[in-house]
Amino acid sequence: MIALEPETIRTDRLDLLPLRVEHADDMAAVLSDPGLHAFIGGAPDTARELRSRYERLVAGSPNPGESWCNWVVRLRDAACLVGYVQATVTADDRGAAAEIAWVTGTSWQRRGIAAEAAQGLVAWLRRQPVHTVTAHIHPDHRASAAVATAAGLAPTGQSHDGEAGWQLTIG
Repeated sequence: MIALEPETIRTDRLDLLPLRVEHADDMAAVLSDPGLHAFIGGAPDTARELRSRYERLVAGSPNPGESWCNWVVRLRDAACLVGYVQATVTADDRGAAAEIAWVTGTSWQRRGIAAEAAQGLVAWLRRQPVHTVTAHIHPDHRASAAVATAAGLAPTGQSHDGEAGWQLTIG
């Protein structure tokens, strides 16, 4: 069984803060651009929808072999939220494996924020009993592929639901 709890992660410019329901209003504005859904589908959540979602995420996975670790990304100098990172960590016979994802609001893209946040997340995961980090990225999403590369992941050549698999083996 694995039970990881997110803790604050600091990088050069960012604070990755454990998700709280109170982040919903600010994050609804950060994530309001429909263009963020070009590769993942759907539409932006309202603050109310996001609050409901955050309540479920903060409560944690109902599966005792799984930890939902979610952070909002705060740009320290601007003192504002700019995106999020997440890791779903599942127990297995070798310890644990993590599947990660990231989103940076449109206004803050092309500044290396997603790469820095993903690197901070992977560094945190390296200090946990995690042996493998994976991500699934739309094959046409070059920016996310660059983030995965910066975080140390490499393409696996496999796909899952139309997305390319990326992986980092730790250890």
